[in-house]
Amino acid sequence: MAEDPDDHRIRVVVLFGGRSGEHDVSCASAAGIITHLDRARYAVWPVRITTAGEWVPGPEDLPTGLYGPDDLKRLLPGRSTPGWVGLADALPILATADVVVPALHGPYGEDGTLQGLLETLGVPYVGNGVFASAAGMDKDITKRLLASAGLPVAASVLLHGPAGQLPAPEREWLGLPAFVKPARAGSSLGVTRVERWAELDAALAGARTFDSKVLVEEAVLGREVDVAVLEHPDGRLEVGPALEIRVGGGQPFFDYAAKYQDQETRFEIPARLPEPVSERLREMAVEVFEALGCSGLLRIDFLLRDGTDPVVNEVNTFPGFTAASQYPRIWAEAGLPYAELLDVLIATALADGRAKVPVPVAATR
Repeated sequence: MAEDPDDHRIRVVVLFGGRSGEHDVSCASAAGIITHLDRARYAVWPVRITTAGEWVPGPEDLPTGLYGPDDLKRLLPGRSTPGWVGLADALPILATADVVVPALHGPYGEDGTLQGLLETLGVPYVGNGVFASAAGMDKDITKRLLASAGLPVAASVLLHGPAGQLPAPEREWLGLPAFVKPARAGSSLGVTRVERWAELDAALAGARTFDSKVLVEEAVLGREVDVAVLEHPDGRLEVGPALEIRVGGGQPFFDYAAKYQDQETRFEIPARLPEPVSERLREMAVEVFEALGCSGLLRIDFLLRDGTDPVVNEVNTFPGFTAASQYPRIWAEAGLPYAELLDVLIATALADGRAKVPVPVAATR
């Protein structure tokens, strides 16, 4: 961005899209963020990474407006126009930002790869750092770290490679039903609930289309509750009200269809829980945040075994960010509207000491 000495707004690059299977989810998150960023405070520059890995810069100072994911795709269309660039050409764009919002989900964006690039460039960014992002993306690593910190997680067996199978003793130990999950994917992509062991081979094949590491996990029967943690610029951690997910429409669990397509999925905020359970969830959410070395934000997905005993299911180091997504809705219920939530996240990123050393890049402001 060319520097205007009279423009004192914070220059925000919103980076979204990406090569993962969650490209469309990322575009939806970015549309919500771009719509809600206050143009009196921020000059917004959207940059889309296409599924082919093209970097497509949009207008340097995108006007205020109501944007949807399709609007962003039309505005930043990829190879069909001369605007697309490679990563090397995109580096000066990132270097001109005061702060980057990496609104990417899944591999190639939420897994520490992008965070490492931004730290190398010395550019502040919203959300979790390299380690927490990488650890949070890998469900097996997450489980190991949390278990070592004394936090309850579901029993699971890790299978490596294209041919790994689940021996009979481990099947007996896990029991049925069971879940098969890619270790490093999000939005429930490749996740299957197995009711009979005869279904296991097909479930493993589906999971392996997303990752060579696959978890076979016990089914924790109980309520599904999400808890959000937000870091403030002074380092204070705030925990939002618990949100309970109620799946309808015949969905067997909160899978991709239930998350993004089924109109019968409902969120109840605050969840109707006994106060001791709510208090334990708040305590555990902070423990998870600290055990993974998180910063900025985190959404923790809990399962309540028998309706009362919390078990950490998964974590999301950059959760969905549409206005209807769990994380912004939790904070709206807590009295922090979407636009103000973004203000806190950006202020925290600018106060963070992770990315303060600039790297020379051929660019001018």
